[in-house]
Amino acid sequence: MGDFDKIWREHCEDEQTLSEYALAMKNLADNHWAKNCEGEGRIEWCRSVCQEYFLDGGMKRMLEKDEKSARLAMGLTAASLSAQPYSTIPSSISQLGKMRLLDVGSCFNPFLKFDEFLTVGIDIVPAVESVYKCDFLNLQLQQPLQLAADAVEAFLRQLHNPIDALPAQLFNVVVFSLLLSYFPSPYQRWICCKKAHELLELHGLLLIITPDSSHQNRHALMMRSWRVAVESLGFKRYKYMKFSHMHLIAFRKVSLATTSDLVSRNYPEMLYIPQDFHSNEEEDYADVPVQARSEFEDDQLAWSFMELPDTPYDSDSGESQSSSVPGFHELEDPILLQS
Repeated sequence: MGDFDKIWREHCEDEQTLSEYALAMKNLADNHWAKNCEGEGRIEWCRSVCQEYFLDGGMKRMLEKDEKSARLAMGLTAASLSAQPYSTIPSSISQLGKMRLLDVGSCFNPFLKFDEFLTVGIDIVPAVESVYKCDFLNLQLQQPLQLAADAVEAFLRQLHNPIDALPAQLFNVVVFSLLLSYFPSPYQRWICCKKAHELLELHGLLLIITPDSSHQNRHALMMRSWRVAVESLGFKRYKYMKFSHMHLIAFRKVSLATTSDLVSRNYPEMLYIPQDFHSNEEEDYADVPVQARSEFEDDQLAWSFMELPDTPYDSDSGESQSSSVPGFHELEDPILLQS
């Protein structure tokens, strides 16, 4: 870990290279992605997931399913489930004001143009003035604010640059768009996800977008590993998409606290990327003879198919449901719905 900390510290100190990188990323977004990714916009996907979850009843449906699963686990019958009223479940946050969104590694603050968000964009070297300078990996976390929603909004509008600390449970949404693979070690990616959990309100969303131009099941086991690692922190996967050049995953925060022994149980190492192994996958496997799969490998292959995006399935109605957003075909996790 020490070497990676040193690498990251030296990287953050190289402001000239970072400034050049930030401008290059903004140019790439303005002149390439916006024109050549028709129907596969990562920012539009994030927006649509937030709208569906917070404003169109998605959160309420998930919480009702969670409660139903909990009651079934306690041995209650279907009849008693329908007879008992659910505990107070918010239908949306629209009455509370804007969705408070933290965009980590924001570069050029792409969410600022959407009125439904109160956006805080942070980056180690911002490309535009509206983004705050902040090293998220070393961000200090403070006690949660005990304020009404309008006072919290006022607090966010008066942040000072650079940002070195933020209160916990401050945001409804945290976005990691093309962020995690930027870090040189799985442990640093883990720290970022842990901080996202602490910065989110209960039932908030963590949106992770990570690059991958291979076909959708090439790295399915890696995506499965990421899911297990992130869920161990107190999340549940809500949506998963595979675009031509990236994976897009939405997790919802389902518990306030995380277990203390997660590092000793090796969860951080599960947030790996192929580049961590310093090898060329094509060369490594080019001359390997084909062998019969073992029973363990068959199990792993079965797990990988569970990670493939597909049309959502509603376990309550028994009907498939397609996305309301053109070009999006999202997965409402069948494993979670059946649990």
